[in-house]
Amino acid sequence: MPKAKKPPRPVPPIDVNEAHALVMRLNETIARFEGQFPELESAIGMYMIGRLMGWKVLVLIHNKRTIRKYEEILGIDVREEFPPEGPFADKSIAMELIKKLGSFWKAVSGEVKDDELKERRKELAL
Repeated sequence: MPKAKKPPRPVPPIDVNEAHALVMRLNETIARFEGQFPELESAIGMYMIGRLMGWKVLVLIHNKRTIRKYEEILGIDVREEFPPEGPFADKSIAMELIKKLGSFWKAVSGEVKDDELKERRKELAL
C-alpha cells in the first residue's frame, strides 16, 4: 500500500503591506529590466525561493556569478534581503547534509570535497 502523502506545510503568511511592497518591487524590476527575459524570470524565481529558503540555500543552488547577476537585476544583496535560513530551508537536502557536517562555509568553499560528501552521504542522510 503506498504511503499517504503528508499535507504540505503552510507558507508563513505575510501582511498586506509586505505583499504590496513585494509586488511593487517586482513590478519595478520588470519595468526597468533590459535584457533576456529568461534571466529576468530566473532572478524573480531566485527572489521568491530566497524569501522562503534563505540566502544559504541560494548559495548552494547558484554559483557566485549567477547570484551577482540576479542581485543586479533585482537591485538587492541576498545576504541583506533574506535571512540565512528561511522557514523552508530544511527542504534542501544539501543544506541538511551540510548542517550535519558542521561547517557551511567549508562545504561552500570546496574545503569539504565531493568525495568526502559521497562517502558520508548514507551516514549523513540517516
